[in-house]
Amino acid sequence: MDHRLLFPELHLSIIHTNIIEIHPLSYARSMALLKISSRIACMLSLSLSVFSVNASAVEEGTQYLPTGTNFSFIAQKIGSKTPLMDYHGQQLALPASTQKIVTALSALLQLGKDYRFVTTLESDANISDGTLEGNLTARFVGDPMLTRSQLRNMTEALKQSGIKQINGDLIIDVSIFASHDKAPGWVWNDMTQCFSSPPTAAIVDKNCFSVSLNSAEQPGKLAFVRIPSFYPVSVLSEVKTLAKGSPEAKYCELDVTAGDLNRYTLTGCLTQRDEALPLAFAIQNGASYAGKILKNELTIAGIELKGHIRRQSLPQQPEKILALNQSVPLHDMLKIMLKKSDNMIADALFRTLGHRYFNVPGTWRAGSDAVRQILKQKAGIDLGNTIIVDGSGLSRHNLISAATMMEILQFIAQNNEELDFISMLPKAGYDGTLAYRPGLHEAGVDGKVFAKTGSLQGVYNLAGFLTAVSGQQIAFVQFISSYSVPPEDQRTRRVPLTRFENYLYKSLYKNH
Repeated sequence: MDHRLLFPELHLSIIHTNIIEIHPLSYARSMALLKISSRIACMLSLSLSVFSVNASAVEEGTQYLPTGTNFSFIAQKIGSKTPLMDYHGQQLALPASTQKIVTALSALLQLGKDYRFVTTLESDANISDGTLEGNLTARFVGDPMLTRSQLRNMTEALKQSGIKQINGDLIIDVSIFASHDKAPGWVWNDMTQCFSSPPTAAIVDKNCFSVSLNSAEQPGKLAFVRIPSFYPVSVLSEVKTLAKGSPEAKYCELDVTAGDLNRYTLTGCLTQRDEALPLAFAIQNGASYAGKILKNELTIAGIELKGHIRRQSLPQQPEKILALNQSVPLHDMLKIMLKKSDNMIADALFRTLGHRYFNVPGTWRAGSDAVRQILKQKAGIDLGNTIIVDGSGLSRHNLISAATMMEILQFIAQNNEELDFISMLPKAGYDGTLAYRPGLHEAGVDGKVFAKTGSLQGVYNLAGFLTAVSGQQIAFVQFISSYSVPPEDQRTRRVPLTRFENYLYKSLYKNH
């Protein structure tokens, strides 16, 4: 380094004999500057020394992770501007379900903790002698916790009002959302799994249904499916039954294909078994599913529908409300979402934010833009080059840095009295997705950590808060991706993760 940049008034010149010649300008002033600069240099050196020790401590722990694993980590005292540990904190990573922290905060700031989804049965038609002389509109609003029993209560309310017949159609209004119901970057072969049920406007019982697959008595015959009668779906089996021990079993995989109007086809093989194989699948067409369920509930209530079921996707003027259902308050819903990592709640809220913020039908793009604007305007957080395409974190297009997530955690902690956020997170050793996390348990921090987990293939994330042995509150973000072990180690694939988290969080808990 050129010494003249540090001490311009000394005019230092270094000669070949390594003797420093000082030109006589102002000796006293120069010495004072030298002392001040020395103090600054010492402070910087000490700061860098502490930082490097902490960073190296984290890096030392990475020896437990499989070769090739990507890792970033930040730990920071609540209210502090400087991290205790910062290891690749600016590196972008897949947030997975830690994304739900972003969604939950945005929803609280925009909608308020008492917000409720309101599903209605509406009509402006006249009611004469127990007959509704026109259409009945069921206005679905993306309530992720709406159940069949709640729809039954609504149809019972119609019955109690004296309606026995509807001389019109049943209109399923899903206009609150628009465009695709599946977010960009969702893994295609997970689409039929219940954890990735599309968050449509019409959601009933999480838009998930269960069936059982039974092997045939003779190998080579087709396995058969049993579907509970209350599910308005169709499932066809083309599954071949194999004898126990058949060499075909290893590579003849069970698979499902979803068609239009919730028609499913099972293919592949099933080895002979004594008990039925339970299966659960995601509803692909929410409007069709909800419409058939609602029609059935009308029948149970003794109300005859003369017309047909029709889907309405363009917004229409509200009509007179004949029956309604209100969801639980938002804060209660967010607690379920964060504790259980509920994707349906997160993505329904994400699209709802787009709808409510911009007053347009909720889309993934509107939700993304809304979250950015809400956090910037109401929390002072600029998401910068963060990529957010859904609310759940299922999409592999999402990217966020540990540093940005730390900004969000700091805001939550410093405003927790108003938000009541931290208690909604899973508590290590007690509930939710942290009821038993081996690494945290072995580190002795059960009950000391409230954090959101995030898991995808090869991804193991944590973001939340730890109370250290000193009583200090510390926010932390752990992003692990590209985690992979050899095929022969698959049964014990989480052992390296457990060892790593034990080392890291024991150190964080005891040393700060």
